[in-house]
Amino acid sequence: MARVLVADDHPLFREALRVALGDACTGEENVILEAEDLDGIKEVVAEQDDLDLILLDLKMPGVVGFSGLVDLRQSHPEIPIVVVSATEEPMTIREAITFGAAGFIPKSLARQEIAQAISNVLEGEVFVPEHARVDGDVSDDDRQRLEVAKRMSTLTPQQMRVLSLISEGKPNKIIAYELDVAETTVKAHITAILRKLKVHSRTQAVLAAQRHFSTESIST
Repeated sequence: MARVLVADDHPLFREALRVALGDACTGEENVILEAEDLDGIKEVVAEQDDLDLILLDLKMPGVVGFSGLVDLRQSHPEIPIVVVSATEEPMTIREAITFGAAGFIPKSLARQEIAQAISNVLEGEVFVPEHARVDGDVSDDDRQRLEVAKRMSTLTPQQMRVLSLISEGKPNKIIAYELDVAETTVKAHITAILRKLKVHSRTQAVLAAQRHFSTESIST
């Protein structure tokens, strides 16, 4: 039996994933939960501590760029997350894997292909579409983007929150108030963020974050 959370804001595709899950786990009485936004995902995950898999749409209410994936990976690293997306852009797929996704399933795949991909991940494998597996066509700019994604994935949940608030233009004093920590703690987090991202200023850190956590960061 598999316990799976299907997170997508389109009811018809949630149903399609339910059918694919049935194909992937034939003969088993699966428990399939659903969410249509980030708040719903967090609510389900908080109540269910034994999920086997999360199927996550990259574009849904409350999710901006890779923010939902990163948030879930940091708060629940024990749960495999497979991104399910309308995009098939190789760079987006590689970034998702860099941020910790256990797989990437384009919505254009046939039902049996989706079922096989889910089955592979449940067996401990990482599923990536064939066209995104070859690194030979990665440009220097794309390699740099992946390197930044790799660095960003090392930030702690609190450091990620600080970076998010910096990106909103908030000063240290306000960040400290919103996180209920001392201003010196905020400064320590910022120092760690700059070191991990290998940048020298708040502005450079914000630019790095915007490349991955903006509405334009995911191709459609």
